[in-house]
Amino acid sequence: MGKPKRAVLAAAQESSTPPDELTATQSIARVIKAEGNSIYSCELPSGKPVFVELDPKFRNTIFIRRGGYVLIDQADAKERLKTSRVSGDIINIVRDEKAWRKQPYWPNEFVKKTFGEDEDEDSNVGKLPPSDSEDE
Repeated sequence: MGKPKRAVLAAAQESSTPPDELTATQSIARVIKAEGNSIYSCELPSGKPVFVELDPKFRNTIFIRRGGYVLIDQADAKERLKTSRVSGDIINIVRDEKAWRKQPYWPNEFVKKTFGEDEDEDSNVGKLPPSDSEDE
């Protein structure tokens, strides 16, 4: 028999609403890569890479995509780094990114790129190459 859907719905509902404020040990991070066994490589707003472990209540219930955002807690980071490479826990997953971005604690380093921002770099995208058939 499968798992009851209540656990999935409870985890999804909990991760849909952002908290009112963050503690000193909590921060938002961008997921870089899934390392395996519920361990993820994430990037802090400062650009520092960290390894974090997914909270058991989210395991096998919520999908974390690469490039997505998570709320991590590094309360006992120094003690954990002595015995393993994991420095914190994923305590929440950003699912409704629009609501999370409105919060005052959202880092300015994680700005949302819009379609027209990369115009300087990709100025030739979408343009046709010059054709030689016009001379004939």
